[in-house]
Amino acid sequence: MNKRVIDLLVFFRDYLGMAAALAVELVIFGVFAENFFTLTNFKTIANQIPDKTIVAVGMTFVLIIAGIDLSVGSVLALGGAVLGVCLVKYNLPLPTAIGACLGVGILCGAANGLVVIKWKLPSFIVTLGMLEIARGAAYLVTNSETKYIGWPVGVIAGTSILGLSLPFVLAVLIVAVGEFVLARTVFGRYMVAIGTNEEAVRLSGIDPRPIKLAVFALSGFLTSVAAVINTARMEAADPNAGEGLELNAIAAVVIGGTSLMGGRGSVISTFFGVLIIAVLGAGLTQMGAQEPTKRVITGCVIVAAVILDHYRHRIRKSHKKA
Repeated sequence: MNKRVIDLLVFFRDYLGMAAALAVELVIFGVFAENFFTLTNFKTIANQIPDKTIVAVGMTFVLIIAGIDLSVGSVLALGGAVLGVCLVKYNLPLPTAIGACLGVGILCGAANGLVVIKWKLPSFIVTLGMLEIARGAAYLVTNSETKYIGWPVGVIAGTSILGLSLPFVLAVLIVAVGEFVLARTVFGRYMVAIGTNEEAVRLSGIDPRPIKLAVFALSGFLTSVAAVINTARMEAADPNAGEGLELNAIAAVVIGGTSLMGGRGSVISTFFGVLIIAVLGAGLTQMGAQEPTKRVITGCVIVAAVILDHYRHRIRKSHKKA
């Protein structure tokens, strides 16, 4: 059989389960929630997921190398705070302010990576520390006040391409590029190898440290891109922005089948995970579910997804051995 046909069949096999879960959600909420299948509702969902999607792409890479980044929510808040202060207080041009925001994200991500690599510390502890550092810095930069910016930054969220918002299009492009990097480049193969067995990578003559540093810096960069989008949507820089984002991103990545132990994952599956959580939240809201109920149901979905992925992985391993 033609190799391209085989690759296409494998592609559909890998993502069919995620697509089916999303379809089931849509059918259930379409039946039980009034006005769920409306253009307004789907536009609302599409406008809410770009920043979460972009952060989740970076989280996917970090988890694949057997790390974790708990600082993304705080780094997003700090990036947004820097963006807001540059525009409101210093009256800098938008491109310059965006550059400062992106620089902060890269700096925070690189700092996480350097500490993890230099002192061989668990990324859980290091990024937990950065969570507090970046959140505190966000409060200091903004004087614990929300900086209202308005249209100078809102124009980003207000721009549309073929009826789709610019942030949504950007998020989809980042997902496509992220999947290409992971599946089709040497850098992507190195990430998977490091997550599978870092010592084996080192013994084969490849230094894993620059790759791990690049992954953490990339996570910070993508988080700062999400900070620009979040600030543009709110038209304000809020030092409280991004609270709980790290858990939301990890949930989406795990639902997408990325292993918490490293060495296995997919950016496209992560995007499905983001969609599943977003549709679940929107559907439950339209059905009148209270916030505690929504959190309980979302938590059950995450646990169920992890259990299903565990059995799916065991089945694949047994097939390979056979």
